Amino acid sequence: MKLAAIDIGSNAARLFISEVGIYTDGSPDFTKVSLVRVPLRLGFEVFDTGEISTLKAEKLLQTIHAYKHLLDVYDVSLCKAVATSAMRDASNGQQLVKQIKEETDIDIEIISGKQEAELLLETQLRENFSADNYYLYADVGGGSTEITIFQSSKILAQESFNVGTIRWLKDQVKEEELSAMQSFIKKTTKKYKGVLAVGSGGNINKVFSLSKQKTGLPISLDLLRFYYKDLKKMSIQDRIHNYRLRHDRADVIVPALKIYLSILKWGNFSEILVPQVGLVDGIIKKLYTENYFTSLKGKRKIN
Repeated sequence: MKLAAIDIGSNAARLFISEVGIYTDGSPDFTKVSLVRVPLRLGFEVFDTGEISTLKAEKLLQTIHAYKHLLDVYDVSLCKAVATSAMRDASNGQQLVKQIKEETDIDIEIISGKQEAELLLETQLRENFSADNYYLYADVGGGSTEITIFQSSKILAQESFNVGTIRWLKDQVKEEELSAMQSFIKKTTKKYKGVLAVGSGGNINKVFSLSKQKTGLPISLDLLRFYYKDLKKMSIQDRIHNYRLRHDRADVIVPALKIYLSILKWGNFSEILVPQVGLVDGIIKKLYTENYFTSLKGKRKIN
């Protein structure tokens, strides 16, 4: 059985296709089949003008048409599509969702920051970490940052803040939003002793890859500072050349590191775990959980 997730973010749109098998003990096994990423960069328009332009809307529509073809080619059984911060803020977001549904039959759900945080927790992070520890999970995107405090299977606190890499680049992160995030982190990490930091998102995943750190081991605060200072002093072109970054990664990685460093400072963390998962992983797990007992009967269902 193949499942697919579509994530329309502020920086890029992703299609992730996963093959789901079942072990003899009944537990699921998820294997990556394909990941396609298109840097639509919707946030660069939306956070300036409040809407998605005709040109960007057409590119989004073409992207979803292409994804629909791939769903057919891969014979995907179930697909769920969501849109996050940029589409939340766009005045014509719902209009575009309706048009996409009419033309492709793919139903895109514009989710809240809270829903986004909950989907991120579907990535089986809780199952893979010690039940004895508290964790602060931070996902930094182009338009927002989701912060969740959890222990084992219990979410203890959760908030979404309009603090993102594209907003930061455009100098559109409000001081009161930063203060609210700082206050939330300080309050929760003080309340729950011995909290460990966990980070997700394309930028922290990229830094983890660059660090060549072993899977399962954290990145130190000092190493994050090194990459931040080194990348910050470079031009965009030098970042692309020296670190082999895509252009749409080379500009946002510095504000992303700044946000992560702030989170670590406010929570008094000396390191951060990077499990290298993202929203699409959470969507896949959610799809599986909700539809495991549903007979597919060879038909594809688009959610």
